[in-house]
Amino acid sequence: MVNSDELDAEQFERLVIDELDLLPDDMVDGLENVIFVTEDRPEDGSLDILGLYDGVALTERGNYGFGELPDRIILYRESLLNLCSSIDELKEQVHVTLVHEIAHFYGIDDAQLHDLGWG
Repeated sequence: MVNSDELDAEQFERLVIDELDLLPDDMVDGLENVIFVTEDRPEDGSLDILGLYDGVALTERGNYGFGELPDRIILYRESLLNLCSSIDELKEQVHVTLVHEIAHFYGIDDAQLHDLGWG
C-alpha cells in the first residue's frame, strides 16, 4: 500500500493529470463535456471502487445537447493508494482506471472491457 502521507491529494491529482497526458490522442480527443476529478473515497466510504464514470455514454446521448452539465470521471485516491505497493504500480493502475472509465464514456461496458483485458 502506498502511504497517503507520501502522496497527498494535490500530488495525486498531479499524477492523474500526468497519466492522462500520456493517453493516446485518439482516446481523449473525442471526449466532449467531460471533466476529470479526484476524490478521496466513494460516497459509501469503501475502498472497493477505483474510479467512476458519472454521465451519459456517447452511445446513449440521443438529444444530449448544449447546456448539459459535464460528465465526470472520478478517480478515488485512497482506493488506488490502498491497492498499490509502489508509485510505479500506482501510475500503472491510474492509467488502467482512466482507460476503463473513458471507455464507459464511449459506451463500452464492463463485460466488453473484461474481454479486451481492461476489466
